[in-house]
Amino acid sequence: MVFIEVCVGSSCHLKGSPRVVEMLQEKIEKDGLEDEIILTGAFCSGRCNRIGVTITVNEEVYTGITPEGFAEFWDKTVLAAINNDQEKGYVGMSDTEKV
Repeated sequence: MVFIEVCVGSSCHLKGSPRVVEMLQEKIEKDGLEDEIILTGAFCSGRCNRIGVTITVNEEVYTGITPEGFAEFWDKTVLAAINNDQEKGYVGMSDTEKV
């Protein structure tokens, strides 16, 4: 299971977090990954950046994510995390089950 947490605090909100959340929801649904990703929000990730939104994927923090850079973020980060889980046989398992 891949955990994605999008900062929706005031700074990230102004920098486009609502659109980034929509894009994540659309890709998750389009790619049929509802059982592999948990998407949540955080009121502040404490990693404000001058550009873009802060997103945490499996406890790894990424800053500066914009709608324009979303496709690259999805391919290099989210899909890589899913592939990593699949290689380890973690697909559909919670963190407590992975131990």
